[in-house]
Amino acid sequence: MVQIKKESDPSEPRLYTLTRAASAAVSHLISFTFTLLIALLSRPGSSWFSWHPFLMTLAFGFFMTEAILLFSPHVSLVKKLPHKQKGRVHWILQCLCVTCAVLGLAAISYNKHLNGKAHFTSWHGLLGLLTVCAAGAQSLAAVPLIYTSLARGWSLAKFKRYHAASGLITYLLGSASLLLGLCSAWFTASVKDYIWYLAALCPALSALIVMNQVSTAYLAKKRLQS
Repeated sequence: MVQIKKESDPSEPRLYTLTRAASAAVSHLISFTFTLLIALLSRPGSSWFSWHPFLMTLAFGFFMTEAILLFSPHVSLVKKLPHKQKGRVHWILQCLCVTCAVLGLAAISYNKHLNGKAHFTSWHGLLGLLTVCAAGAQSLAAVPLIYTSLARGWSLAKFKRYHAASGLITYLLGSASLLLGLCSAWFTASVKDYIWYLAALCPALSALIVMNQVSTAYLAKKRLQS
């Protein structure tokens, strides 16, 4: 999980502030439209395989993206909630992400079993497995941030930084896994070339926006503490 907490800096150029707000708003749009596109193409429930692209996109393209944008100072959907409450909602969204990811992994594994195919033989499959494991570990490791009594003797400030850094890596792994999934025979046969390029832009742009928000938040925090 990645937590972002950054107050608006009145000294920032207005254009820069507006650009960051617009990019975060674009991420909301991407997370919804990309998930909707995959849902329409896969038609979840039509086969065992159909659940895999839908659930994985719902996990990393929607739930994880929204969990991170929750802390955006510009377009958070729960901006008025206290930071502690945002943390709980963030963790719930991350748990939904992991649940969908595990179910998506189970669906493709069972589908391969039914068809007598080998498991985890492609870069997409291996990276997807690594990403699901990383997301699960990240959610478990975040429990002390929700229940701070479990973190006695630890530096919460350092823990949050490590959590943000590892969460960003997990998100980038998820984005890369989604991109590799778009290179699959199923997806390339389902869409025209220009749709493929537009779809590929979705996880790529979301990854860039999230990476910028996380790095900006923690670099700003360092400047304030120096």
